[in-house]
Amino acid sequence: MELGMQSHHFVARRPDWIAAATAGFVAGAAVMVMELFWSTAIIDVSPWAAAHMVAAIALGPGVLDSTAFSVGIVTVALLIHYVLGAMFGVILAAIIASFHLDDTVTMVLLAGSLFGGFLYLFNLHGMVYYFPWFAQMQNVVVVISNMLFGMTASFMYRQLKRDKKEK
Repeated sequence: MELGMQSHHFVARRPDWIAAATAGFVAGAAVMVMELFWSTAIIDVSPWAAAHMVAAIALGPGVLDSTAFSVGIVTVALLIHYVLGAMFGVILAAIIASFHLDDTVTMVLLAGSLFGGFLYLFNLHGMVYYFPWFAQMQNVVVVISNMLFGMTASFMYRQLKRDKKEK
């Protein structure tokens, strides 16, 4: 009798790169919508404040002087946000594929949650050395937001990936 359980040790297994980037892109979009809602409906701050912080990565801290809507700033922020989302989706998919973490929904969501927690530590505690304006975002809401990104990206990857036999 086979139980269908697999070991989660490292195995050189290629992820579906297109599905991985798409999953990261979709997860980034979902988190962005959630953050816009959170900032305006719950904590009553400008919905464009986060866009200014993200755009400042490329444009410099001068864009932090205002939180007003700007097409240029929002465009740069979206570009950075989506590129990073796709990159993080690819990294997450490589981990998921290599350790067979996509066998069950529970396992893939757990992996995504842990990955999101790691992203929070890396982005908001490690990278704050280079981008100090992100220090103000070191809070439990952003931890949850990063964990939701990881969970959404991992679940979307599981749903979108194609098995080798289908290719």
